Order: sequence, then structure tokens, then C-alpha cells
Amino acid sequence: MITDKDIARINELYHKSKTEEGLTPEEKQEQAKLRSAYIAAIRQNLRGQLNHISIQNPDGTITKLKKKDENPYGH
Repeated sequence: MITDKDIARINELYHKSKTEEGLTPEEKQEQAKLRSAYIAAIRQNLRGQLNHISIQNPDGTITKLKKKDENPYGH
């Protein structure tokens, strides 16, 4: 889970990377790790939202969204 502190650190490292000083190799690793964790959290949040969405068909029936790996043809 990404905290506000993690997001602040991501922003801090970004701003430091744009200065003449740049980032140390350790900070670059930390930045990559934090960015990966942030992206994973965003994906998890989006998947959670999509799992709770249903679509109403023109005939009035309701269909839940299927996971990407599910085969819609039942094979």
C-alpha cells in the first residue's frame, strides 16, 4: 500500500533528479521501487473498481464484467 509519505518521497526524488545534482545510484533504485509500488497500487485499485461494475444489456439483463483471463466463449 502506498502512503502519502511514499508519494511525497516519489515527488521529492523526481524534483531532485531534475537538478544539477541529480540522484545517487541508491536514490535511483529507491525511485524505481517506489514507482513500481505506486503503479501496482493503482492497478489493484482499478481492478477492485472494475470487479464491482455491472453492465445493463439492452434487453434489461445485467452482466458483471469478466476478468481479462476469463474466456467469454466458455472454452
